Amino acid sequence: MNIKTLFKVSVIASAMALVGCGGDIKIEPTVNDNSVDNSTNNSNNTDGGIDTGTTNLCAIRGELQGAYDGRDCNYPAAFASKNIEIETDLTFAELPNDGVHVFTGALLMGKDCDSTTGCTVNTDGPTLTVEAGANLAFTSGEAIIRIGRGAKINAVGTLEKPVNFTSANAYERLDVVGNGAQFADWGGIIINGFGITNQCTDAQRAATTCNVTTEGVTSYFGGNDNADNSGAIEFAKIWYAGSGPRSGGEGDDLNSLTLNAVGSASKFDYIHIHQGFDDGIEFFGGAASISHIAVTDTQDDAIDIDAGWQGSGQYIFVKHGTVETKQEVVIPAVIENGVVVEAERIFPIGSDVFMGNNGFETDGEKNGGAEYSEAPTSNPTFANVTVITTDGSSVRDDDPSQAFKFDDAIKSMYYNVLIVKTEGANGTNCIEHKSDGEINADSVSFSNSVMACVNEFKGEQSFISGKEPAALTGTAKADWFDNSAANVRIASTSSVLSNAFATDVDSADITITANDLSGLGSFFQAGNYIGAVSENDTSSDWYKWVEAAVTAADQD
Repeated sequence: MNIKTLFKVSVIASAMALVGCGGDIKIEPTVNDNSVDNSTNNSNNTDGGIDTGTTNLCAIRGELQGAYDGRDCNYPAAFASKNIEIETDLTFAELPNDGVHVFTGALLMGKDCDSTTGCTVNTDGPTLTVEAGANLAFTSGEAIIRIGRGAKINAVGTLEKPVNFTSANAYERLDVVGNGAQFADWGGIIINGFGITNQCTDAQRAATTCNVTTEGVTSYFGGNDNADNSGAIEFAKIWYAGSGPRSGGEGDDLNSLTLNAVGSASKFDYIHIHQGFDDGIEFFGGAASISHIAVTDTQDDAIDIDAGWQGSGQYIFVKHGTVETKQEVVIPAVIENGVVVEAERIFPIGSDVFMGNNGFETDGEKNGGAEYSEAPTSNPTFANVTVITTDGSSVRDDDPSQAFKFDDAIKSMYYNVLIVKTEGANGTNCIEHKSDGEINADSVSFSNSVMACVNEFKGEQSFISGKEPAALTGTAKADWFDNSAANVRIASTSSVLSNAFATDVDSADITITANDLSGLGSFFQAGNYIGAVSENDTSSDWYKWVEAAVTAADQD
């Protein structure tokens, strides 16, 4: 997630401003959230947007209720903010006439706790319930949803009535400036769990003093329970989220969905993440698994794995592309030792800019060694994946569009994967091994997979860094991918896609069969095609979900 350049977005009123200095990206939202919790509101008082009237359809917290204008619900800082940790269950229902629950500040569920300071983490915290068809919209980069350790989220929609987490600017009536929604309009969703991460030592876990600080907005996660349950997000859209960095500087960013040591009893299924500022989904340890995930046009990585994640994933669709800017984007000059090495670049409103770094950025560990023995390197298994790259570099940091990047002693297995790059004149590639990503290269493998990329491997074409296993020294990376003919590499112009996203299962260029996945455990469904989506599966919820995701991305 290193950021080589920075950009700012200049707007007015309630829109955010991205201001660059040094080599970081800094977001300065216009919403100043300095509220305190005053939970003794007069039930007849509607000042500040509080209304407890009987016709009010807005969510209720104690004696507080959002203000209902006949269509939308508005929640002021007295209801939810970065200064209020909500410790009771909270429910947001679907509103008639496509109504929206609108927040100017953060929505923090559960009491945060650094156990080294004498507090006790509540293992039975509140639940945030978002019912099918409900729309939640946020007005600033500081407005996040944070689910604390012990709290839960239950945001479960349907194909016909998904749950929507989005920017207020996505609704014309709520768009103060009138330009429309864009990446980094709001902060995203952070879920903190009790799972295992190699950001803590074994001794810290034993002493219940594992308190890892989150990226972006300070809160704490980690423990010793990889079976922890933080709830469920199903049939949900997370659009225009992410921002940063915050106080931590470069790399301290907000993702669309951050899963911090979230356990395997949690469920994340049928999620569409679109036009995020940083990563689509980032894992920091834990063992939560994901399925039926579509990530379109997020600026950094679609799936980012780190800190010893032990989960799995099936049916993952990633597509990089371009978006039309709704606000002016300025990438300031890069200055080193008083010398301008990269000139300032300005993208006016209406510019087409590239989105997407890696489909998968895979990092094995934050820390290793004997004192971290209970938290081994990340070792996920994925099946039925499609990554469609471009030949561009993300507007966020000028890093190129790639399918996979391996780093930090990662281990992983991939089945039934389809990788596509049709153009490569700018020198973009599909797979990159960082030198530390070669440490366990003999424990990273593809099976029953297809690479249709005009440029395949970045940098050295063989394992010669000196960090690779001895048995791989000098081995061509093409041979490593081929895996004794378990996979195929074919021309980028080959017929592998139908309708721009589904696998052409009758393609004469795909000369291998899919793995049936029968030996991978109960999480995985039987596989009969390569890639995330089959062209023959048009009636399924999954086909319709991806089709809608691609259509939405094309409209941006």
